[in-house]
Amino acid sequence: MEYVQAPATISQANILCCTCGVPIPPNPANMCVACLRTQVDISEGIPKQVTVNFCKQCERYLQPPATWMSCALESRELLSLCLKKIKSSMTKVRLIDAGFLWTEPHSKRIKMKVTIQKEVMNGAILQQVFVVEFVIQYQMCDDCHRVEAKDFWKAVVQVRQKTTHKKTFYYLEQLILKHKLHQNALNIKEMNDGIDFYYSTKQHAQKMTDFLQCTVPCRSKTSQRLISHDIHSNTFNYKSTYSMEIVPVCKDNVICLSPKLAQSLGNMGQVCVCVRVTSTIHLIDPNTLQIAEVDGGTFWRNPFSSLCSPRQLEEFIVMDIDVLRNQKLGAGAGIRSNKHLLAELWVQKTAEMDGQQYHCRTYLGHLLNIGDLVQGYDFVNSNINDEHLNKMKPHTIPDVVLIKKCYDRNRRSKRRNWKLHEMDRDREGMAPNDERQYEDFLEDLEEDEALRKNINIYRDASKIAVESDTDEEGAPRVSLAEMLEELSLTDATGEDGAEMMTE
Repeated sequence: MEYVQAPATISQANILCCTCGVPIPPNPANMCVACLRTQVDISEGIPKQVTVNFCKQCERYLQPPATWMSCALESRELLSLCLKKIKSSMTKVRLIDAGFLWTEPHSKRIKMKVTIQKEVMNGAILQQVFVVEFVIQYQMCDDCHRVEAKDFWKAVVQVRQKTTHKKTFYYLEQLILKHKLHQNALNIKEMNDGIDFYYSTKQHAQKMTDFLQCTVPCRSKTSQRLISHDIHSNTFNYKSTYSMEIVPVCKDNVICLSPKLAQSLGNMGQVCVCVRVTSTIHLIDPNTLQIAEVDGGTFWRNPFSSLCSPRQLEEFIVMDIDVLRNQKLGAGAGIRSNKHLLAELWVQKTAEMDGQQYHCRTYLGHLLNIGDLVQGYDFVNSNINDEHLNKMKPHTIPDVVLIKKCYDRNRRSKRRNWKLHEMDRDREGMAPNDERQYEDFLEDLEEDEALRKNINIYRDASKIAVESDTDEEGAPRVSLAEMLEELSLTDATGEDGAEMMTE
């Protein structure tokens, strides 16, 4: 405790303290600091020990009455929160300075050094420095409590797709992770034909539905269920359900368009291949290289489905190939693909090397050579029941539709030095994921540069480094420039910083 007094312009003689008789400079109280301290304590009424509530799950501090804040140790935000805890008891004093004193991070104590001033006897201004200790008390916040309960939700988003392959869901999962839309979910539960996202507020669910409608072609349906009603305050408690149905078409599916839709897309052939599903369905005509995009609204007005399932893919070997260049299209034709090359092929099933050869056209002329293996669908020996395909003339239906070139899957898997993150979700009662389907999705990312631009790919430190974009077989690879480094706690704060974090 000390006096705060403006410097005197004229020297004054010392006076004697009225209590102990020690010579002191003149002051309004005529008392020395030691005697004045025994008479007056300006920090009286200010608590020296205060409790601060802290949530261990989300690492946030409670700012009364119901606000939870994320504050780092010794940060300005934490200093402001601590001062607000003692603000009501400091109305009669003036705050001069405040700062933290170092404490052991695991001690559950935060010490703050406070400097205050107050006018006391006969106008004397006293300044005092004291320490306030804040005790950290664990308390679970409302959000974390709802997450732990797993049944306290106000809205659910049910995402469904009626397909046998989950390529679209794998792609959608990576988009959700990139934009961090899964962080607000109380629980994520995997179902047989989709995923359910549970939210504490209706606004978070609406944000997810808006994101899905902008990301994948889908349609939505909303319903509400009344939980409770307070007749005195006229308030209602609803649980909302948002049903999102994604178009039942995945990458590498063969579909048959209706004649009306095929004409509106630039007189395309009715039998097309889906090369990508983003916010629209990307189609290509294997006979002419014409491409088109079908949005969700157009699909639901003119629906179509996959003609064959991925399990019906068969392996063919290329016996002969003839590249077609400068092919002229008919009147009213749409846009042709510049990334593909049209070719006529003679192929034979590898399981029937002494069997029949099939003639077909393909958009994979830039990848295939004689002797290459390729996967495709055999329409000659398949029993396909489709409304539009049954009405087509037999000579317009292709014998074989080729989908993609085959590479050594084991070698590609061993040389893959990157990985993807996954959402934490509840898989209770679910069969284990089909590793073959997930492997197909990873191969699609390697083969389609436009598809992987929208997701985050992380370098796998346990694998060898990539020196080139392709291997000796010509299989596509993901370059190092497209990979991200995973950040760990030690990367962000260092070894010392990691020890400073609270448990």
